[in-house]
Amino acid sequence: MGIAIRTSIDIAAIALVLGMLPLLFLPQLPSSQLLIALAVLALLLWRQTQRQWCQWLAWLLLGFVFAAFSANGMVKQMTLLTDSKDVEIVASVNSVKLEGMGMPKVLLRIEQVKGSILFPALFFTANWQGETLCAGQRLAMKVRFRPIHSSLNEGGFDSQRWAFANRQPLSGYIKSAKIIDGRCGWRQQVISRADEQIGALPHRDILLALAFGERALISHETRDLFIKTGIAHLMAISGLHISMSAILLWGLVRLVQYPLLAHNIGYRLPLLISWVAMLIYVWLAGAQPPAQRTAIALSLWLMLRLHGATCSSWQILLWCICLILLSDPLAVLSDSFWLSVLAVAALIFWFEWAPLLQRFNSPWFWAPLRWLHIQLGMTLLLLPLQFGLFHGVTWTSLPANLWAVPIISLLSVPLILLALMFSFIPVLSTFLWWLANITIDWALWPLPWLQSGWVQVGATLMQFSAIGWLTVACWRFHWWNRYPAGCVAVLLCGLLWRERQPDYRWRVDMIDVGHGLAVLIERGGKAVIYDSGDAWEKTSAAERFILPYLRWRQILVEQIIISHSHQDHMGGLSVLQTTFPHASVRSPLIHQGHLSCIQGQRWQWNGLLFQVLWPPQQKKHANNNDSCIVRVDDGKYSILLTGDLELRGEQELLKQRSALPATILQVPHHGSKTSSSPAFLRAVAPQLAVASASRYNAWRLPAEKIIKRYRQNNIVWRDTAHSGQLSVLFFDNNWQIKGFREQLMPRWYHQRFGVEDDNE
Repeated sequence: MGIAIRTSIDIAAIALVLGMLPLLFLPQLPSSQLLIALAVLALLLWRQTQRQWCQWLAWLLLGFVFAAFSANGMVKQMTLLTDSKDVEIVASVNSVKLEGMGMPKVLLRIEQVKGSILFPALFFTANWQGETLCAGQRLAMKVRFRPIHSSLNEGGFDSQRWAFANRQPLSGYIKSAKIIDGRCGWRQQVISRADEQIGALPHRDILLALAFGERALISHETRDLFIKTGIAHLMAISGLHISMSAILLWGLVRLVQYPLLAHNIGYRLPLLISWVAMLIYVWLAGAQPPAQRTAIALSLWLMLRLHGATCSSWQILLWCICLILLSDPLAVLSDSFWLSVLAVAALIFWFEWAPLLQRFNSPWFWAPLRWLHIQLGMTLLLLPLQFGLFHGVTWTSLPANLWAVPIISLLSVPLILLALMFSFIPVLSTFLWWLANITIDWALWPLPWLQSGWVQVGATLMQFSAIGWLTVACWRFHWWNRYPAGCVAVLLCGLLWRERQPDYRWRVDMIDVGHGLAVLIERGGKAVIYDSGDAWEKTSAAERFILPYLRWRQILVEQIIISHSHQDHMGGLSVLQTTFPHASVRSPLIHQGHLSCIQGQRWQWNGLLFQVLWPPQQKKHANNNDSCIVRVDDGKYSILLTGDLELRGEQELLKQRSALPATILQVPHHGSKTSSSPAFLRAVAPQLAVASASRYNAWRLPAEKIIKRYRQNNIVWRDTAHSGQLSVLFFDNNWQIKGFREQLMPRWYHQRFGVEDDNE
């Protein structure tokens, strides 16, 4: 009977998990009516107890219905909050106040909407200009909400999916706010006390990240160093750190039990106390989703341990996944969730399929060899997620992890936990923080030399990410001995495999850079880029959007054309020049190192003809009407790139009317009312117009009047604010336009949410 029940639990768990997975891929969420019908069908199937496949299908449908209802619920909450211009809410502050860090943006948890409790709660970010807030304070606010809307490009970070996975699908503009409970929460008090004791230690940022999951102080350079050396996982409050807190308390309780009589020593008390310690640490870490998932998994393990249940590692992993998704179905959208799942699965797979051989079981060498064995397995088996999430891999991650993980896990984290435990003794706690800082110094020491091992990986190399799993399978089943020719053939196929050459002759990609412009003309893996997007205080559109796209598609930039001097068009130029030092730069600017881009110039590139139509001369500072206007032609199809050209410049171009007709028109000046005159549109006579604009821009571009003008002239209109990345593919006898949201990756969480009139 026990075996039958266990088997049925496993089947139900597998079916529930599989039922929730479509949430990753659905282009649209099913309607409530359809979900109710599916739920009724699932119940009818579940009653068919004599047919196991009916019960399996019932659990599958129930998993799908539950996940879809949860997603629909969040979308309805978003609609409720964005339907009205101003919404009265009660919210609690989630952001932690840290010394020396301003709070230009604050994360708030919505507790009540118009007097009604909001469950499950949503979070939103907002700019805050008032007095510094601390975590735990509660405010009555009047807020105008906007649904999350991010730039979407191939190879880029999916901010919208991240927002849904973390229940942060809104941003807000605070019209008014009144503090109704000014007390800082206990967590804020603990963090403030720890921050005071840490003082000005060099690695204050990392200490706070390891202790509380607060990574706001970690610099961009440090984050990049961790990613490029493969130890970024150490800086997040993960299962490793939370397990260490539980093990530490378990060990202390066992130490107290040691002198007691045998009949007074029980194994349950240390386990229960370690479980409480784990929950406290999860709370200190802000109960972030990864920490919550670890708490669920360890609680399940503890329950099984206390009840003496005998289960395989795979069963426990399966049940953990099922419980986590039942507690939060939208966790299926989380990258960190899949990192955790694959990491645990990789460990189980590695230990069961490729265990350390017994001949290495030496008392002197066992521990270091065991550690090398674990790290080798994780390096090989986590390649799929390394390739898919970070678009790169570092061949130095093995030595970096071999060095840093023991120091952080066995020295830094225990010292930090002890510092927190003895925070009521300031002298001792300060000393422990100082020791922890020294251990972090040790952990970081070799990393600057190891970061050079980072290798960018594009979409064409994804098939190699499974090499670790296949290697273990070949070794385990002795395929190498039994089928050597087959193994060699598979290896050669992988090495010699090339992606099928695209059917299109060339393509134009308008990268979604928000408010700005970046257009890529690509043929045969090489490209000319027209404009480089905007730049901000700490980053640029080139770093955030353009380079990830180029690396993902493994494109080499050979030429850069800058239309004019405005920041939203040339902000990323320095980054592109650093990345592609041999690429030539053309512009209408009098600038050392720039080739001229003036009227009458023509050149051939990869079989495409580039013709400059404007401006007539170079300037030190090129304004909108000095934009470098370039026509790119393959002999049959063409695109006219217009930068920020305005009405006066368009009138000058009309003097070259015969050179203007083009298949595709890059909409001048983001669709401003100062451009796209009727005469200019008639002269160009494009079939398609593509505009680069952000959804929530201060200038309300593109103007509705201009969009109507294009449509009245029978010109198809597409813009990045609606579609994300826009790709135009040119074939021998036709062309196609594809948008990221609609064609390249249509997903329900990529939709353009909210009420258009209220949110533009």
